Amino acid sequence: MPKEVDKVAAERLSRSDQRGVQLDLRKCSGPSLASLSLSVIVPVHNGGESFRKCLSSLTAAVPAPQELIVVADGDTDGSGLLAQEFGAQVLGIPGPGGPARARNWGARAACGDILFFVDADVTIPADAVSQIVALFEHEPDLAALFGSYDDEPGATNFLSQYKNLFHHYVHQTAREEASTFWGACGAIRREVFLTLGGFDERYRWPSIEDIELGYRLKQAGKKIRLCKTLQVKHWKRWGVVSLLQADFFHRALPWTDLILRKRCLPNDLNLQLSSRVSVALTYGLLFAGVGTWWWSGLFVLVGVAVVLLLSLNASLYRFFWHKRGFRFAVQVIPWHWLYYFYSGLAVAIGGFSFLFRGDSRAKIPTVAVIEGQPPAERHLE
Repeated sequence: MPKEVDKVAAERLSRSDQRGVQLDLRKCSGPSLASLSLSVIVPVHNGGESFRKCLSSLTAAVPAPQELIVVADGDTDGSGLLAQEFGAQVLGIPGPGGPARARNWGARAACGDILFFVDADVTIPADAVSQIVALFEHEPDLAALFGSYDDEPGATNFLSQYKNLFHHYVHQTAREEASTFWGACGAIRREVFLTLGGFDERYRWPSIEDIELGYRLKQAGKKIRLCKTLQVKHWKRWGVVSLLQADFFHRALPWTDLILRKRCLPNDLNLQLSSRVSVALTYGLLFAGVGTWWWSGLFVLVGVAVVLLLSLNASLYRFFWHKRGFRFAVQVIPWHWLYYFYSGLAVAIGGFSFLFRGDSRAKIPTVAVIEGQPPAERHLE
């Protein structure tokens, strides 16, 4: 049966901003440690078998984290009870309210110097904790770091392999001095996280709440590192509907809005110059292809656009060829060009929406601090 949080935990939850993140920077009580302590925070809503694998990997980490906190975000499948079987501290909250809110609740309850956020559908390598602690100890000015998916996705269907391998490639070929953050496998100094106000809880679905936090980190002059040796396995199975919904509605559209509001377009990860040029070429190919119905001379432009798209993305297609064979790489190309198409569409829709409503949202402070007690929290039994 659920019970109210204990008195000490309630005191730590005494002040919050609009995202629900505590602003009191007092350290948790306990003996001082020679090295940095680390708290793992996992948000979960009906995690299923993937969540069991996640917990198994977390409990097998060497060294073990000082804390394993699971935030059961309105789960109905017993994920919170499962986490207790693995020895996790489980916080149950009404929901689902999204991973941003769940991570914030976990951060408020955490005592570690480092907060390590892990998604419920990934498994971490045994040395993940040691890698993270070593990097933060070696670089005192490092505020946050994140890793990537590995090159062996758990789900075997084509779209899952394509989506996760694409993510792996983008992260593994990006600059190590990063300009964003990633919540599926990302670590941040607790004091920095609380000072900045945590994740923006207005993102009610898995979206770009981690990217938005990364933008605020950079604007505050904080250092973020992409740790390419820190790789986690993703077990999510992607289908046509889930992939398009996530990419377009939960990432591309809100990311466009964020870029326009922040007036920041970093040449990094999915926003590299080559990707922007590829979006333009994809629309050039589309319009030229349609135009060939009326004027056959446009076939020349179609050919030029195809050659340029293949050339610009040749290293990615060679990567897929090397990992999964020639046939797989050929199958990837139309899906990759479709990705450029709906990314461009999101920019157009987001741009018109931004112009229509004006700059009013850009002038609203990102953080609006409020006083008061957050909603009642529950420990699961």
